[in-house]
Amino acid sequence: MKTAPGTGRPARQARAVRLGPRSVVALLLVSAVGVAAFGWPLLAGPSSQVSAHAQDAPWLFAGLLLLLVGVVAAAVSEGGVGPKAVAMLGVLAATGAALRPIGAGTAGIEPMFFLMVLSGRVLGPGFGFVLGSVTMFASALLTGGVGPWMPFQMLSMGWFTMGAGLLPGAMGVPPARAKPRAWGRLRGRAEVLMLAAYGFLAAFAYGTVMNLAGWPFLDSLSSSVAFQAGAPLHENLVRFLAYCLATSLGWDLGRAALTVVLTVTVGPALLRALRRATRRAAFEAPVTFEGTEP
Repeated sequence: MKTAPGTGRPARQARAVRLGPRSVVALLLVSAVGVAAFGWPLLAGPSSQVSAHAQDAPWLFAGLLLLLVGVVAAAVSEGGVGPKAVAMLGVLAATGAALRPIGAGTAGIEPMFFLMVLSGRVLGPGFGFVLGSVTMFASALLTGGVGPWMPFQMLSMGWFTMGAGLLPGAMGVPPARAKPRAWGRLRGRAEVLMLAAYGFLAAFAYGTVMNLAGWPFLDSLSSSVAFQAGAPLHENLVRFLAYCLATSLGWDLGRAALTVVLTVTVGPALLRALRRATRRAAFEAPVTFEGTEP
């Protein structure tokens, strides 16, 4: 195993954002708020004014921004975010935002999803969550897609990208000249196939979660698959499944298929490039300045 010079200890792995205790707590808090924001209508009582909460998105957006700042602040306080990581975040978010308009409105063709999968895989779950949320925010500003759905998109994309960083066999980026076998990692074709499978399933999950954000506010008199406030949970889940099959299945299938194709064809080269950039950036290495001593 590769050791750090002069110490005899295993060399540390390079990560853009290291998940420490504060970062984990912040991510759990954001996720809990997101789950409540998406799922509370399913548990609402018969007397609940569900439609009255359709305009709560600005408050959710404001709260989400504060929580995202909390995630970044926690990572900074634990030494996980530095100027190099912020620069990498800006480059990848800008690239993802630029990719999103390509094919917009055409059968779910959204190439940004494969970039989020690969970035989350290489740079870790903490970086992935922030990257996914910031990318969706930037793309909404770029395309004029700002609306009550935006905070839900930011949360969903954050989870989507974070999930790629939680897949097995990642363990960060190895130091230069480290032998892959010495690190016990999943690499090569097996890793690409795993990421393609994750991208396929997660693309459907993203669409399903986003359906849940708007489905409760449909007019129940206009559709047999609309949400029924106060109905038993299993009945509403059946209605929701029928709603997804009738409205978004084709779009989600296009998104999933494109993510798989791009991951399999472009993924290996992009994974190598991201790992090389992260390794050379040495995110966790202390910044030193050379100069003459007084």
